[in-house]
Amino acid sequence: MLLKIKKLSDSAIIPCKAHITDAGYDLFADETILLTEGYVTKVSTGISIELPVGYEAQIRSRSGLSYKYGVAVHNSPGTIDADYRGEIGVLLIKNKGNKSIANTYEINKGDKIAQMVISKLEEVYIKEVDFLDDTIRGNGGFGSTDKK
Repeated sequence: MLLKIKKLSDSAIIPCKAHITDAGYDLFADETILLTEGYVTKVSTGISIELPVGYEAQIRSRSGLSYKYGVAVHNSPGTIDADYRGEIGVLLIKNKGNKSIANTYEINKGDKIAQMVISKLEEVYIKEVDFLDDTIRGNGGFGSTDKK
């Protein structure tokens, strides 16, 4: 598949993979911004994309940022539909991380802030029914399989 990417500013960085086997393409900040603990902040990437019909892009957290500094994609995964042509903005939130004691975190222009995973969508047909097949699990959820 071909993914078309448009730079919206001269300083924007085209997404790339650090390793050929990576599932996600690194997304980079196109601005310097201070994240404050507990607040959601939209960070500009300076790019827009053109996905083929039948695909989506998911915006996910970077594990290192989450673990070391408590910075995560707030609506993870964020979804970009094939017909969206606006700028990719990443909604980041600063939480209390394992090693983080600061209540702020500075994102600098050019920093890796998230990853973008491209996924093929399956066509789903919805049918209303009166009954569903029974399973062993049934309607157990929200941790019900952790207790016996």
